[in-house]
Amino acid sequence: MLNAVFTWIGAVLGIVVLLAMAAGAFVVDFDDALADRAEKTPEPTAGP
Repeated sequence: MLNAVFTWIGAVLGIVVLLAMAAGAFVVDFDDALADRAEKTPEPTAGP
């Protein structure tokens, strides 16, 4: 019985780790996209 409980706890923790890794990759990609977008915006020029 204890073995089954530990197996389920390990499975749930493994899934949590995989989801955290996927979320981290998404955050890094989203941050890079925002940085690229900020670099491409033209700077305002001073008017006459």
